[in-house]
Amino acid sequence: MEGRASPSREPRVRAVADVLCRGPVEPLIFLANFALVLQGPVTTQYLWYRFSADLGYNGTHDRGGCSNHTVNPTVQEVETLTSHWTLYMNLGGLLVGLFSSTLLGAWSDCVGRRRLLVLASFGLLLQALVSIFVVQLQLHVGYFVLGRILCALFGDFSGLLAAGFASVADVSSSHSRTIRMALLEACIGVAGMLASLLGGHWLQAQGYANPFWLALALLIVMTLYAAFCFGETMKEPTPAPLFTLRHHRSIVQLYLASAPEKSRKHLALYSLVIFVVVTVHFGAEDILTIYELSKPLCWDSKLIGYGSAARHLQYLSSLLGLRLLQSCLADTWVAEIGLAFNILGMVVFAFATTTPLMFTGYGLLFLSLVITPIVRAKLSKLVSKSEQGALFSAVACMNSLAMLTASSIFNSLYPATLNFMKGFPFLLGAGLLFIPAILIGMLERTHPHPEFQ
Repeated sequence: MEGRASPSREPRVRAVADVLCRGPVEPLIFLANFALVLQGPVTTQYLWYRFSADLGYNGTHDRGGCSNHTVNPTVQEVETLTSHWTLYMNLGGLLVGLFSSTLLGAWSDCVGRRRLLVLASFGLLLQALVSIFVVQLQLHVGYFVLGRILCALFGDFSGLLAAGFASVADVSSSHSRTIRMALLEACIGVAGMLASLLGGHWLQAQGYANPFWLALALLIVMTLYAAFCFGETMKEPTPAPLFTLRHHRSIVQLYLASAPEKSRKHLALYSLVIFVVVTVHFGAEDILTIYELSKPLCWDSKLIGYGSAARHLQYLSSLLGLRLLQSCLADTWVAEIGLAFNILGMVVFAFATTTPLMFTGYGLLFLSLVITPIVRAKLSKLVSKSEQGALFSAVACMNSLAMLTASSIFNSLYPATLNFMKGFPFLLGAGLLFIPAILIGMLERTHPHPEFQ
């Protein structure tokens, strides 16, 4: 590669000019998450509606269990089926995504970020298309699982994020990387907040199909943007075969091969931090909509939209909090504060029986999402420029494993604990968050090097 670059600097100049003249990655992440959040709660509510119809429950929340103090066994069966099918969807997508996102992420270190962004965008588009067929033609809900698998084959949202964060690392300095990572995550949050507000009102007014149609339109625009408008951030992309073990080997070498600029211990422990935080985040997110739909909260689609918007507002509040706290605290202690508020929010969710208490829980999570951009930035500084794609595909793999674990634990635990404590999975999540809090504090005490601040 060095021999190819040495005769002339023209390719490098052209590549840098290409980045300056063409679009950034943030609009892609924004559109992708807008489309996903628009579909997520709608899919859950559609499953609830279908199972309610199949079991003869009228599906409204002012009768049959929400308006009285008796436990309706039919409602419990609807909750259980909805939770289980959410688990099947996540398992189907995540098991395939474990292989594809790691392969494609490491491949992007050779061929550039654009190809992965196009493939992942196309996969999300296919998933929305399958969902439209299910809703419009009243197909079996098992086709939702097929849509998730198709999406995962092309990299899924985790592959899109891997390429997005790697492209930010390609063009950001070590000093600005944390805030750039947080800015990219804020795009996720703002998109999610807007989609939640729109989706809740739209579903209540016009039914299930239209949100999926809007998501499809946005994903078509997004795929075209990735193909023709995104500015490639790799300075010298080189052709490379996709289906080769070399890409997976490069991820393994991140953690096993010694190098002066990185510490295997820090890579492993910070990866574990991300794993636990993402497990709790997605586990809670998986069951929140069902938790809010059922007794005693009995939220309608509008309130669910407000709740989802509050959940995604945390991305923006975390960005602002990170920016303010960085002026007086090291990143490590900002992450510890975020974890403390996250634990408090989970405990409130566990005992929430009224709408105000539920929104109090959302309010306490205002700094809960400062952890992941801080840890991503720390990880990015531990590897070389040529390993950013492999690193973030490894992080995407961690995310997929975490989501798989979250779906398995929370969606199985929730129906199992309905009879004695519905909020028990949230208490479990609060307990699990002590693990990253201890690990981050331990790393700070044993290795208080400026690079890890």
